[in-house]
Amino acid sequence: MKTIVIAGGTDGIGKALAATRLGRGDTVVVIGRDEAKGAAFLASAAAVGAGARAVFVPADLSLLSENERVLETVRTRFPAVDTLVFCARHYRTRRTETAEGLEENFALFYLSRYVLGHGLADALTAAGRPVVVNVAGPGADLGVVRWDDLELRRGYHGGAALGQGGKLNDLLGVAFAGRYGDRGIRYVLIHPGVTATSFSGEYDEHTLKQITTMQLYAKPVELALPPILAAIDTPPAEALSAFVEGHRIEVEDDSFDRGAARRLEKVTEGILLEHGSRTGAPRGN
Repeated sequence: MKTIVIAGGTDGIGKALAATRLGRGDTVVVIGRDEAKGAAFLASAAAVGAGARAVFVPADLSLLSENERVLETVRTRFPAVDTLVFCARHYRTRRTETAEGLEENFALFYLSRYVLGHGLADALTAAGRPVVVNVAGPGADLGVVRWDDLELRRGYHGGAALGQGGKLNDLLGVAFAGRYGDRGIRYVLIHPGVTATSFSGEYDEHTLKQITTMQLYAKPVELALPPILAAIDTPPAEALSAFVEGHRIEVEDDSFDRGAARRLEKVTEGILLEHGSRTGAPRGN
């Protein structure tokens, strides 16, 4: 049986994945900010006799300090982690900064995944066939990245923030696979397609109408799970891979540029250092 950590596991795809893996006998660690939803996860696990294998870690993953606390908790309890899944993100029509002074989408959708991935690399290495599954939006052009304004201080738009976040996660995958691929860790980027989740976010009236229309045609959450489950059960042979609605896409083209990945990693390490984070990529590599 596996130990699976799901960041953003109290709603939508993460919630369905947690229930599915508990049903298959795995230990599932769910991270989320909503303690009521966390309690519901634990109660549902107990109701099916899986209470001993269900763990909820409350945390606001948009805060670096909370990510550090999560790492301490998970590493203490679980020296080996088979699978790390990233699902958490939250749309904001208006630009919002966290209490730590970071733009929220950038902090939650990208920085949290960076910190948790590097912070659990040793625990992943200790597992048999470790895999990181990053549910994002792989394959966009590098042109969506605003290198001189990663936190979108100028001309903010919620859609642009999520679009850039997806590309930053592509580059994160490139750099992560380059660092840890020889340890056996596989990094899988997955876009499941438009899925009927709660579409977590705060929307203006115009955007809310668009979301309501999308929900009418979105696939059920259960249909978004197969490529994620496949990556967990049988990680690809390659250190880095990417899938859009179950179809593999190329990760050797210019949109997954290694130079851009190294550039982003360097910028990210500077941001983490500035904000006092203790976790990041290993120095000197």
